[in-house]
This record gives sequence, C-alpha cells and structure tokens, in this order.
Amino acid sequence: MCGIVAYLGHREACPIILKGLHRLEYRGYDSAGVALLNGDLTVYKKKGKVSDLEAFISQKDTHANVGMGHTRWATHGEPNDENAHPHYSTSERIAIIHNGIIENYAALKTHLQLQGHVFHSDTDTEVFVNLIEEIQKQNTCSLEEAVRLALHEVVGAYAIVVLSKDAPNQLIAARKGSPMVIGIGEGEFFIASDATPIIEYTNEVVYVNDYEIAVIRDGQLEIRSKEDVSQTPYIQKLEMELDSIEKGGYEHFMLKEIFEQPRSILDSMRGRLELEAGHLNMGGIRAYEQKFVNAQRIIIVACGTSWHAGLVAEYLIEDLARIPVEVEYASEFRYRNPIITERDIVIAISQSGETADTLAAIELAKSKGATIFGVCNVVGSSIARATDAGAYTHAGPEIGVASTKAFTAQVTVLTLLAMIMGQKRGTITDTKLRELMVELETIPAKVSKALELDTEIRAIAEIFKDATNFLYLGRGYNFPVALEGALKLKEISYIHAEGYPAAEMKHGPIALIDENMPMVVIATRDSSYEKVVSNIQEVKARKGRIIAIVSEGDTVIPPMAEFVIEVPHTSEILMPLVSVVPLQLLSYHIAVLRGCNVDQPRNLAKSVTVE
Repeated sequence: MCGIVAYLGHREACPIILKGLHRLEYRGYDSAGVALLNGDLTVYKKKGKVSDLEAFISQKDTHANVGMGHTRWATHGEPNDENAHPHYSTSERIAIIHNGIIENYAALKTHLQLQGHVFHSDTDTEVFVNLIEEIQKQNTCSLEEAVRLALHEVVGAYAIVVLSKDAPNQLIAARKGSPMVIGIGEGEFFIASDATPIIEYTNEVVYVNDYEIAVIRDGQLEIRSKEDVSQTPYIQKLEMELDSIEKGGYEHFMLKEIFEQPRSILDSMRGRLELEAGHLNMGGIRAYEQKFVNAQRIIIVACGTSWHAGLVAEYLIEDLARIPVEVEYASEFRYRNPIITERDIVIAISQSGETADTLAAIELAKSKGATIFGVCNVVGSSIARATDAGAYTHAGPEIGVASTKAFTAQVTVLTLLAMIMGQKRGTITDTKLRELMVELETIPAKVSKALELDTEIRAIAEIFKDATNFLYLGRGYNFPVALEGALKLKEISYIHAEGYPAAEMKHGPIALIDENMPMVVIATRDSSYEKVVSNIQEVKARKGRIIAIVSEGDTVIPPMAEFVIEVPHTSEILMPLVSVVPLQLLSYHIAVLRGCNVDQPRNLAKSVTVE
C-alpha cells in the first residue's frame, strides 16, 4: 500500500521523485524517503508526510540523475525515521524501496544475523536488501543476479526498486502482487506504483507483470522472468490527462471527485448505452455472453466501498436477470473453503485493480474453474490482467482516499451489466429495458442537480460536526447506500457511524436512539416507501434527530424530520446513483469542519495491496 517512484535519466532526479511521491501519497503517508546515487549512495528519510521530507532535505546536496523514493503505509514496524524507506544494506552499498509484505522475513532475518548483518529497523524490507547483499557476496554475482536469486527465497508480495553504489547508472525493479509501471521517455526512465507520477513526462509505459525483473542501464530497458528468460516489453499509451490528477481549484481532491460524478457516470456509459439505436454494448462481456446466460449463480467479491457497489449489483442482477447472487468480502471468501463450480461467474470489483484480497479471491475462483469478470478503474492493473473478461469504469484517477466517484461509476457499469444480462436471458421486457435506458441517460443531469444541495448540506454539517455517533438507515436499493454513507463518515471524520436496513432498527439498534443521536434516513419514493415512513415514525417517537433524504416534492416525511434533503426522483433501481451524493457531501463537510485531513485520513491508504 506504499508508493514507490524512481528515475534514471538526464534530469535532476530529486525534484521528479518528490513530485511523484506527492502524487502517490494517497497510497501511504506515515513516512517518506529518497535515495540518490551520485558517486555515493545517499539516503534521506523522515517520519511524516512528503512535505516533512522536503523540509528535511531542503539544505542537503540532492544533486543526482539517478534516484528513488518511497511514501509509506506501515505494515511491519511503527511509523518513525528508522522504519521509513529506503533501507540500506549492512554495508550501505545497496538500497531498496518496497511496496508489499514479506511473510517469511523472520526466518530470513535470523539467518542473516548469523551471517553478521546488522538491522536498524523493524521492517521486513530491511531483511530483503540484506538478503540481496548476502547472496551477491556468497555467489560473487551481479546485482541483477542477486536480486533474481533473492526473489526465489522470499515469500509474499513485493514491488521493489534496488540501487547499488557499485552500479551507478542502473535501476533494478521487480514485482509480484504489487503494482509497478515503467515510463519510457527520451533517454530517461521512470518507475512508479501507478502512472500518476509519470504522465507529466511521457505517455509511453510498460506494465511489469508478476515475477518479472526490469533492469534499466545504458539507456535500455530489459525485462526478464524470475527464471532468467528474456521478455519482450509491451509498450502502451497512457490515456490519462495531467489535469485529472490536479485539484483544479477545489480545496480537496475528494470534493473535486464528488463534483466530477456527472462526467464520470457519463463516461462509464459512453459507447455502452446507445439510446437512439436502442442498443446496450459491453465489449468485455461479448465473448462470455453465453456463460452469463447459463450462469448457475454469480458471486461478487470486493472490499470496502466496492463491496457496497456489489450489494447494489446483487439487487440489480437478481431483479433484472433473475440469477442468484452472493456478495462476499474478498478477505473472507478465500479462507472459508467456498463451493465454486464451472457454472459460476465471479465478479471482482476494485477501484485500483490491485486489491490484494480481491486478487487472492480471483486466483481461488480461477482454480475452481469459475469465469472471472473484473470491474476496475485502472487500465493495466493486476485485476484487469488476471480476469477472463471485464469492464473499465472510466471514472478517471481518484486521488482522495475515501472513494466517491469510483462507487457511482462501479454502480453504473454494474447496472449496464445487469440490464444486458436481463435482455439476453429474456427476463426483462423490451418496454422495461427501454424505460431504464431512457432513465439511465438522465442520471448525470440528476446527479448535477443533487450537487446543487452542497450549501444546504454544509449548513446541516455545521450542526452535527461534534456528534460522536451516527446511524444510517435504508431499505432495498438504498440499504447499501446507507452502508456507504456510514463508511464515508467513519473514514474521514472519525465519527462512529453504522448503516442498517431500516427494519432492523427494532432488533437492537433502536436502543441507541435518544435526543442526541443523528439518524440519516434514505427515504426516497420506492416500493419500500411506506415501510420507511413507519421506521421514521419509530425514530421520531424516541426523539432521534432525523436527517431525511427524500424525493423532490415529498409532503409526507418533511413534517416528521428535523432536516430534509430533496434529491431528484428516478427509477428505484437507479436511485443509489443519486441518493449517495448528499451522503458524500455530508461526510465531506463534517470532516472539514472538524479539521480532519479529508484526502489523507489517518491509518488509511487508497490501494490496499497487502492482506
């Protein structure tokens, strides 16, 4: 979950690395460091954010044309200067940065200590670099060969970059289970966890595959397998625009990304929803269309916000395509010996396409013969490459750690998938399908209208910014939205919040209600409306403070609720795309008013690449 960046070329390396670390800081921000190679191999590192590192090295000699940097999310060892990356080997002739986790580090460390290696940190990464040094010493081999041999001994996940004082114009990188991309410029090379640090300099990249080792030297890129077989690099063009990773005048990335949703939803539909022709197209499903038609069941695996999108998809697919759906936490799915057959389809959802638990779930399902369909946002990501088929969400880069536009883009793609499945299976009439297509095309405009509530929602946030607990209620399609709203508040404001099906209040949580308990109730007009009205009355009778999300023109609920937020009405199955927007804004404004770091909430990272 850490961010890595490296450079070799004709420019000053340090400014490029620091800028890259700022762009990768969403992946971790416990500590940061750089290693620079200019005759000597120098490491500077500091607990805290990249800006703390910048201040620390501002008066240092950072001249170098080769270097690497790291921003950390702590796994082994608390956040401090010693545990920050890069890490030296015992001789200080080799340095490493690492994103991932080495599971057998303890046994390796004991062996290396017996060989005289001295450790200065609590990290598994320092074990890695000393293992490379010991192998090079014992085998009198090149650094490249020592790295290759070390990879055979480590168990776990890694994306590493290695520098050596004895190889002054060389970068060595390798990956397994953690993302890595190499940018190719004019006489220069960039390595990073994703493309955001690279796009400013080049749009030509190579995505490194698992078990591959990349060696950059003498102006050339060479990629070899762990078995030392040469691989042909596949150069791809980035479609990302530089302005998509800048704040664009917004105070925070999260707010920018909330307001980008009309466009990101539209982009996720573009080319897939052809209303005039009456066609739905999803290229990723075409070769597996019959598999979907004949599917015995669908299993959805995901984590966090993507899991909530999966819950919406469960309602959608069962409603429109009449196929049984199970939604699983990827982190639990692989450990409970699940029953999977060749007639099952597994849909894996991940914004980054690098979520370690989801990748592990995919591998398990593949081993059982299931067909794997991926839904992710990042082109060239591990999940995109591990699945049989899939669909990109086209939400654009999401920098804020708390996911917003990724959720609505995922729900959009999953809605289209459910509609296509229903059409192919004959479980939805042509008339109903046409109605949904017409309504889906209006969603970007309705989300834009919901965003106009920003000032109104900020005023509500001012009233509740000091609350210590929140409850979120929803039924049917709005139940996953309640879960997502509660998660957003927890993530960025650090207020305890829980989402429940509204009817479950009577089975325990109602005991929590008093005059101090804010209750966010999603009560838009749908098939459960009358039931939700009854639930609101139950809360009101116990003096709970009700914030109601209702459809425009509602006259029944406003007299019952202390605060009412009206959103545009839409079809019940599409309502999550609209009703989630006020909840995103509410969590954002509460967090800002509480002085929280909205884009980089404590203890979190954007891409969870370790289990």
